[in-house]
Amino acid sequence: MRWIRAAGRGLLVLVVVLAGYVASGARAGEADADGRGPLTLATAGDLTGYLGSVLEGWNRTHPEERVTLVELPDSADETRAQMITDLRGAERGRFDVLNIDVSWTSEFAAAGWIRPLPRDRFPLGTFLPRVVNTATYDGRLYAVPYVTNAGLLLYRKDVLAEEGVPPPRTWAELERAARTLAPRHGLDGYAGQFLPYEGLTVNAAEAVYSAGGTILGDEGERVTVNSRAAREGIGFLARGVREGWIPKEALTYKEEESKQAFQDGRLLFLRNWPYAYVAATAPGSKVAGRVGAVPLPGPDGPGTSVLGGSNLAVSSHARHPDSAARLIAYLTSERVQRQVLTRGALPPVRAALYDDPGLVRRFPYLPTLRESVLAAAPRPKSPHYDQVSLVVQAVVHDAMTGRQTPEAAVRRLARELAAVSSR
Repeated sequence: MRWIRAAGRGLLVLVVVLAGYVASGARAGEADADGRGPLTLATAGDLTGYLGSVLEGWNRTHPEERVTLVELPDSADETRAQMITDLRGAERGRFDVLNIDVSWTSEFAAAGWIRPLPRDRFPLGTFLPRVVNTATYDGRLYAVPYVTNAGLLLYRKDVLAEEGVPPPRTWAELERAARTLAPRHGLDGYAGQFLPYEGLTVNAAEAVYSAGGTILGDEGERVTVNSRAAREGIGFLARGVREGWIPKEALTYKEEESKQAFQDGRLLFLRNWPYAYVAATAPGSKVAGRVGAVPLPGPDGPGTSVLGGSNLAVSSHARHPDSAARLIAYLTSERVQRQVLTRGALPPVRAALYDDPGLVRRFPYLPTLRESVLAAAPRPKSPHYDQVSLVVQAVVHDAMTGRQTPEAAVRRLARELAAVSSR
């Protein structure tokens, strides 16, 4: 197994590159008759280093189908851009199997960059039900779920216990505690990922979904955001900044910055992915032993998370598509999915693992995460998802910084998304 470093700060990227290798008995640029041969795999970052050992297991038992890892830049936007540059090339590119963000599946499929996959080659029936939808486009399977994710509300259970207050289930309860209890303990109230990037799209979509609204319908062909629910959801976020229970500093937070603020003991509440819970409860964390996690709240009860995670897709130019499918089946097997959780601290797609008593003891947030995943909704599906996300980020950030009212922001969202959808 080789490691390739691309320009940039570099997170590990699982790229199953079925290109650029000469298989035994085949000339460069030709596929073996059985579609098997060496691979290269790319993902947007292996922060825990578990993938190396996972792929070493594959390489030991599949010496003629060895996998090479390619490391792409840290930023998801940069990773996506480099993948698209490779996939658009007239010549067969480096990347064959791509570990793509779930929100990219529709875009890549509509552009013809990834190939449809046969459902019967993969154990889709063993996955959490919601996740398979993220891998489809226009009724066909174009990828296979690899990692899932859902937002959780982390909270300081020591503070709430001292005040005799249960974890919030509604926005009103969250707002009241963030506004009144947090200052008494020298804490800021609530934060998410509010810098204008993909994380803000996620946070905004969760607010709209939790209020009962949607952003797009019909695979991105219909704009549905102009609603009372969208005004309520965006208004909730804007009100938090205006009233101070969301600190202005949170407008600069991405996942890592917000995680660090909570881990350093500066926040009462944090919306983040489960990895932040693992970090906050680890030895050395300033809040270890004092952290709880519940589903995201909504206006009248538990809210709706955006379904996160990544899917494994095969490039349309893949030279060894059968090996690519075999590798994907290996990476989604129960044995490897267990390692995804235990070594990578990432939420697996296999449903049975969430009921495993040993895993629940080790990862006590699993039942809450399962509940959140099953109630989650995907980001807006669109072949122009990158443009959709940019519009949402810009408009919602303007609302949160007070440049626009929530009502004006929703009207602007509807106009600008309609322009994107008509392209």
